[in-house]
Amino acid sequence: MQPPPRASRSFWELLSRTGRRGAAATARRLTNTLGGTERTRVILVLAGVLALASADAATVGASATQLIRALHIDNTDIGLLVAVSSVVGAVASVPFGVLADRVRRTWTLSFSVVLWGAAMLWSASAASFGQLLLARLALGLVTASAGPVIASMVGDYFPGRERGRIYSFILTGELVGAGFGFAVTGDIAALSWRAAFVILALPAFALAWLVFHLPEPARGGQNVLLAHSEHQGGHGAPGAQQWAEPEESTEGVPKVTDAQRLALERGIVPDPRLTRANPEAMGFIDAARYVLAVRTNVAMIISGACAYYFLAGIQTFGVEFVEKQYAINQAFANLLMLVVGGGAAAGILIGGPLGDQLLRRGHLRGRVLVGALSATLTVVLFIPALATRSAMSALPYVVVAAAALSAQNPPIDAARLDIMPARLWGRAEGVRTFVRTGAQALAPLLFGAVSDLLGGGRSGLQWTFVIMLVPLSASSYFLFRAMRSYPADVATAAVVSAKGGAREGAQDLSPGFGGGSRHIPPVPRDPL
Repeated sequence: MQPPPRASRSFWELLSRTGRRGAAATARRLTNTLGGTERTRVILVLAGVLALASADAATVGASATQLIRALHIDNTDIGLLVAVSSVVGAVASVPFGVLADRVRRTWTLSFSVVLWGAAMLWSASAASFGQLLLARLALGLVTASAGPVIASMVGDYFPGRERGRIYSFILTGELVGAGFGFAVTGDIAALSWRAAFVILALPAFALAWLVFHLPEPARGGQNVLLAHSEHQGGHGAPGAQQWAEPEESTEGVPKVTDAQRLALERGIVPDPRLTRANPEAMGFIDAARYVLAVRTNVAMIISGACAYYFLAGIQTFGVEFVEKQYAINQAFANLLMLVVGGGAAAGILIGGPLGDQLLRRGHLRGRVLVGALSATLTVVLFIPALATRSAMSALPYVVVAAAALSAQNPPIDAARLDIMPARLWGRAEGVRTFVRTGAQALAPLLFGAVSDLLGGGRSGLQWTFVIMLVPLSASSYFLFRAMRSYPADVATAAVVSAKGGAREGAQDLSPGFGGGSRHIPPVPRDPL
């Protein structure tokens, strides 16, 4: 066999060198953007966990046509496949929230991801709808760990002042996973839906190994990963990393976040019902009562459930709706969903940093405001997109609507950590995930049932999405409600954390509550 010509070898060698240099440059840029090698590893691994979950949910929707034909089912059954996974996940998220506050989180999440991969392989081998339904039930059980564990780890890995930005990067994983599910495994499902599930299962085992080897962060934000530019006087080497205390102490109070410190400095009065709480001594029932007594948290939970309800419907029936509404084939529909996903990615990368920037400028409610305005814009933009029959006419509206829908998540997730004492992050997220996942479970089932009830086909799905704009509007309403109680609840979380410090000798900062407390003079109120 003759060796390839020298000119040909030179071309491929040049191409290989160029590719390696490009990959290295991209890796350096990403590492600098995320603030160091260790931070980059943590962010990418946590984003990968969310990507896996999102890809699985999207694959069911993208495979809907093939599953209907192969298993002789209808849209209601497709909704049921997604629903059973979400229902079990909702229930399991509660005990996983307790574990997130009590045990080593990296090991818990790693073990769950291993079982996750096994459940997806089981799904691929199902011989009937009943077997596939049972496999999806098992999958929901193990995916429930992601929400509570990741929320707790983000709070302990990263300083409060940049959690919105960090959440933007991590939540991008959900969009990448959804895009992979729609475009890659969706196209593979056109040939074999079983192969689509196998392709999703294989990366799960590698991801579990990466999660297992992440460092376990100290609880309560006692020791966080600073960006390389934040230590050594801002002259750290690119990629350098350092674990360090994130926040200044305030009269001995350990580790309040920027938002909590701002609330204390402004003399905002905390909620007197909650200031005597001791999170470390709480059992699950007491913790759940505390979490549900925080008015802002309840409003955010309801708002998030409404938004994720609509999103779950899009993930399950979006491709089918696009095919029928705009009279295009599945390949083109998947391509359009990728474009929409690009808009969602832009929104999610803008929303978190914007909320952080408003907070740094002294707007205490800034993160919640970004979420509320984004939720309102989402509803307004979806109306013309659902009314038109032209894909090109609808595309600009849908892209911007997707950006607005996703932009609210990072700042709201960051704000949620500010209204909860650190020792309750896992359990608070468990309760929220229970409600949110329950809404996600209900959505595919109701979307499918309503569309069948309205006659199925294009018209049935179109009117179903129009009707489902009502709960999406409720998402905006409850975020504006949350803006009223947010400052007091941030101050309450700071005081409860201070009470924990007071038991170890720290001073009580509750303004006007408890003996020996120090009153902080008020400053001008947040204009927002």
